[in-house]
Amino acid sequence: MTETTLPASLAEIRDEFLELPEPERLQLLLEFSNELPAIPARYEGHQELLEQVLECQSPVFIAIEVDDDDRVAMFATAPREAPTTRGFASILVQGLSGLTVDEALAVPDDYPDSIGLRRAVSPLRLSGMTGMLARAKRQIRAKRHSS
Repeated sequence: MTETTLPASLAEIRDEFLELPEPERLQLLLEFSNELPAIPARYEGHQELLEQVLECQSPVFIAIEVDDDDRVAMFATAPREAPTTRGFASILVQGLSGLTVDEALAVPDDYPDSIGLRRAVSPLRLSGMTGMLARAKRQIRAKRHSS
């Protein structure tokens, strides 16, 4: 992963994880799970406006918006009883929201591997986060405003 393509928001999150000893990284992930912002009211009760991330073991749904300035907003739902998955969703929501389309699309696909959780969570869970990122990028490409 090249530092030049990692936006500051995601670099800071990655560094937060890597500064901790491995056993404490899972606790930080749980803290992120508690920080997942609620989806906007316009999505409440409108599951058809959200895309399910099938790579996740838990029911995770995401939506991407791109405003007229090509800024990304990501929204996600994940059950409280799935704190690992919810934590990953929160990392991506916090890390991608506010970025430009180009910055978001430049996030390396292997970002989930870079935060040092490989031994703390199952490969299936990391695959879920990778799936969330891939689906978010696909939605960003689809909603990109042409200049």
